[in-house]
Amino acid sequence: MRRLQIILCCLIFPILLSAAENPKIVATASMISDIAQNIVGDKFEVTTIVPIGKDPHKYEPTPGDATMVANAGVILKNDLTFEGWLLKLIENSGTKANVVKVTEGVNVIESLAYANSADPHAWMDAANGIIYAENVKNAMSIYDPANKDFYEKNFIAYREKLQGLDNYIKGEISKIPESQRILITSHDAFQYYGRKYGIRLESILGTSTDAQAQSADIVKLDRIIKDSKVPAVFIESTVNPKMLQELANSNDITIGGSLYSDSIGSKDSDAPTYYDMLKYNTDVIVKALSRKVEAKVEAATSKSNNGLLYGILGVLFLGAFFFVYKKMS
Repeated sequence: MRRLQIILCCLIFPILLSAAENPKIVATASMISDIAQNIVGDKFEVTTIVPIGKDPHKYEPTPGDATMVANAGVILKNDLTFEGWLLKLIENSGTKANVVKVTEGVNVIESLAYANSADPHAWMDAANGIIYAENVKNAMSIYDPANKDFYEKNFIAYREKLQGLDNYIKGEISKIPESQRILITSHDAFQYYGRKYGIRLESILGTSTDAQAQSADIVKLDRIIKDSKVPAVFIESTVNPKMLQELANSNDITIGGSLYSDSIGSKDSDAPTYYDMLKYNTDVIVKALSRKVEAKVEAATSKSNNGLLYGILGVLFLGAFFFVYKKMS
C-alpha cells in the first residue's frame, strides 16, 4: 500500500507543480482570448471560459470552468454587464488570480432604457479592440515584468494591424448608399460598430439575448423595413434566427448573411480570429446593403405604367363604343 502511495505521489506531484509554475491566462469570451493571445504570444497559454459559438449572455459555468479559474494567474473579463455569471464563478473557485477589466478606458454606450446599464459589445469598434489589447499588455507587464518588452513589442505590431482594419471598415462602409445604411440584426450588438462607422442600428432584442422579444418591437421593426426599403437583414451566429427570418419572409427581403457578434468562429470558419470577425462582418454587411433596389422600383413603376395604359385604352374603347352607338341611333 505504501509503495502504491509513493508511486501516485510521484505521478501527481509533477502535474501539480507544473500547474503551479505555469498558471493559465483565462479569458471569459473568445474575442478577448484571441486579442490576449496576440499579446502574450508563446509565453502563456490563453484559455476561454465560454466555448466558441456559445452565447456568453446565457452561459452557465461548469465545474470544469471553476477548476480553470482556480488555476488561473490572470482572468480577463469584458465587464459592462456581459458576464453576469462571472462573480459567482470566481467566488466559488477560490482563485487568487488577478482579475482584469479589458474595457477600462472605453467610451461606453449607456443604455437609454435602463439606468446603470451599459452596452457590453465594445469590441465591435476596432479602435476599442486596441484598448482591449493595451489593457492586456499592461496587465501582463505587471504580472510578468521579466517579459514586459516582449508584450510591448507584440502590442505595437497588433495595434498597427487593428488600425489598418479600422481604416478598412470606414472605407468599405462608405460604399453603401446612405439611404441603405441600416443594419437590422437579431439583438443589439452593433451599436459601437454603428456609432463608429456610420450605420443606423435596429434589432429585435436589446443588448442581451437573455430577454424576450416584445410584439411592439417586432411591429416597429416591420415598419422600419417597409419605410426604409432596406434590401437585407442579418442573423447572428449565436442567436436563434427564427423571428428575423419570419420578418424577412413577410417583407420579401433577403437574409444578408450570418454575422459574428458575441463569439468568433471556429478555426475552419470565415472568422477564426477577432480581426477576421470584424473584417468578415464588414464584407458581408457591405455586400448585402449595397444591393440595388431599383429592380423593385422599376417593377412597381412598370406595373403602374401598365395600369395607366390599360386605363387609357379602356376610356378610348368606351368612347368609341358610345360614338358608334350614337351614330347607329
